Parts: sequence; structure tokens; C-alpha cells
Amino acid sequence: MLVFWKEKLVFLAVPKTGTTAIEGALAPRASMVLRDPPILKHSPVYRYRRFLAPYFKQAGGQEMETLAVVRHPVDWLASWYRYRSRDDLVGHPNSTRGISFDDFVGEYVRGKPAPFAAVGSQAKFLNDGDGHLAVNHLFRYEAQPKLIDYLESRLQLKIDLPRLNVSPKVDAELSTEMREKLERKCAAEFAVWEAGQH
Repeated sequence: MLVFWKEKLVFLAVPKTGTTAIEGALAPRASMVLRDPPILKHSPVYRYRRFLAPYFKQAGGQEMETLAVVRHPVDWLASWYRYRSRDDLVGHPNSTRGISFDDFVGEYVRGKPAPFAAVGSQAKFLNDGDGHLAVNHLFRYEAQPKLIDYLESRLQLKIDLPRLNVSPKVDAELSTEMREKLERKCAAEFAVWEAGQH
């Protein structure tokens, strides 16, 4: 999470949406950088609104706007799948090594997935308790130029994004049947992505 006090902007770090690269580029310019622990770095909007927003308002008497990035659900899951296939996770319950992408997604759509597919939800991260989008500015991961243009204009600086936290190259093809199941069972994930600027 990045806080830009003067510009009244908070960048919420949705996991697996390029936030590490954004942080790398913008941290020197931010008023506050929440990197560790991950529960703080990746605070969802409901946690931000409950704990940090009131604190910021009390500290400066100002309402902060929120910004986040959302990734297409299939690509987001593929990124998690690849990330969890890395060598240092082999033998760990979170490892996806030896598991097909179809099986990973099939496990993800279950009510209580196995540890290797328990990766959270972009919709829950970005929506309030009533299922409504609760960030002021939402950009699609796939539309990086629009995000960068917005940030450069809002923060008045030039941004050069490094490639950081890149997952291993692993085949992540999803069958038509499994994609349809994902779209049916996780409609909120697709709805939140559709809401992003592109």
C-alpha cells in the first residue's frame, strides 16, 4: 500500500496485479509505504476503510481517494498458479507443482479450496461488505498505459516501471469447460474486472 498524502491518494495493493513494480517505482515519492507484513501491504478496501481511513481523516482532516488495479480473473489465477509452482515451494501444501491449471481452478471454485488454491478474491478485496465496488479509481492490469498516465498526471512525475516479482514460466491453459465453470461460480470476479478502466 502506498499513501500519497499531499495528493490525497491511497494505492491499494491487490496481490498479483503488478503492485510490486508500482511500489518499486513510486515508493520514493510516497508519504507512507506499507510493505510488511503482507496483511498490511495487501489490506483490502474493507480493512482500509475500517482502520486506516478514519486515522488518516483524524490526522489531517481530509478524505483520501483510493486507487487499485484489477486483473482478468483467468490471468490473475494463472499468475497465482505460476507463482506457486516455483522451486522453493515444492513439497509445501501451497505448491502447484504437478497440478494442472484446470485442477487448480477447479479447486479454487470450491467453497473451501485446498491450500494450493486458496488465493483469495479480487472481488472481496475491492468490494464493500454489500458487494459494491468501494474504490474511487480502478484500472485494469491489462491497461497499464492508462494507469501510468493517470498516476503521472496525479503525482506530477514520470514513471518507468521495472519488472519485479516475475513468476516462473509455466503452461497455464484453461479448458473451455473449466472457464465456463469459473465464470458461473465466480461471477463477482468478472464483474469487478469489467468495472475497471480500460
